[in-house]
Amino acid sequence: MIRIVKKPEERRREIVSMSRNLFLKQGYESTTMQDVMTKLGIAKGTAYHYFKSKENLLEAVVEDMVGEYMAGVEKALQECQGNALDKIRVLFSAGRTTPGEKETLDHLHEPGNMGMHVRLLAFTLTRLAPLYASLISQGCKEGLFRTEHPLECAEILLAGI
Repeated sequence: MIRIVKKPEERRREIVSMSRNLFLKQGYESTTMQDVMTKLGIAKGTAYHYFKSKENLLEAVVEDMVGEYMAGVEKALQECQGNALDKIRVLFSAGRTTPGEKETLDHLHEPGNMGMHVRLLAFTLTRLAPLYASLISQGCKEGLFRTEHPLECAEILLAGI
């Protein structure tokens, strides 16, 4: 096998991207580290240099997926010039899935991806709750809302969504 040297960040992104595809298509439970190594043509040492375990790799995949989602949400929010209620409406609509995301959701709903799906939801909620809480606080200052517990209100909203 010919050794291909890549920059560490590029190699890491490559491993995360391939793992994401494999986890979604084959199921997290059915995908092995060897599957990832074989698909990328990398040595065992390379894979384990970046990720100590499959669990560690799953965390990176989930962070990557949520990072992409949050970038879209934050972009939509920055483009909104309205009050807190307008911004919350933007967050609600930005959270709806696009056609490409529907395929991802379909894969996540398969039995072999239950663990991945639960982690993805939990991590997404931990990233969204403070964003909603800041908008609820803004709404309180604008006289639109009244609460002493914006984070708890955000969590309740997100649970309902």
